[in-house]
Amino acid sequence: MGRHVGYGAARMFRNLTIAWILMINAAVAKEPVIVALGDSLTQGYGLAPADGFTVQLEAWLRANGHPAVVQNAGVSGDTTAGGLARVGWALGPDADALIVTLGGNDMLRGIDPATSRANLDGILKEATARGLPVLLVGMTAPGNFGADYKSAFDAMYPDLAAEYGALLAKDFFDGLVAAGADRSNPASFAPFLQADGIHPNPEGVKLIVAALGPRVVELLGRVGTKP
Repeated sequence: MGRHVGYGAARMFRNLTIAWILMINAAVAKEPVIVALGDSLTQGYGLAPADGFTVQLEAWLRANGHPAVVQNAGVSGDTTAGGLARVGWALGPDADALIVTLGGNDMLRGIDPATSRANLDGILKEATARGLPVLLVGMTAPGNFGADYKSAFDAMYPDLAAEYGALLAKDFFDGLVAAGADRSNPASFAPFLQADGIHPNPEGVKLIVAALGPRVVELLGRVGTKP
């Protein structure tokens, strides 16, 4: 009987030890933090909080087995200059990765792509200095400002991504195109946009997140390594 008691005590001690180790690991474990630096598209302009880009992206990541915290560092109306001015404090000590979605307001204002490029370069330089992997989300300029403007604007995203070894998503709105919207026909975007014809509605955000999600998973795969 004494032997059985000893065995039971040893087994209980082993189980308690395992439980203690699991509790410590759970306490130590930290979900990666992704900072989403952007403008109104990131901020969630015109949407209920639950329908915004960062909230839907975080939910998509969790639903697909990649739990992470997505911090909303979007400011409506922000340009690349504004993003550069605040990237230093937007990247807090808990930041593990960065998503950059800026340039749309530069384009709407006709800002020289060389200026926008220099600002994005500064943002990527800051992230690189901190050892943070980056997903650069591009935009596609219309032809309003001429072929030279469009060529320079569209090229700055892949050029900078290649220079800094960042991941690239060619266009924030690619998810809408995949769902049937046609860039040559602006009216085709209407089902996915709010009444202003610029910002996505909840369904539009869902499609955008579904298209960007796999690239964000790749971004998470780079956490803890040099970009």
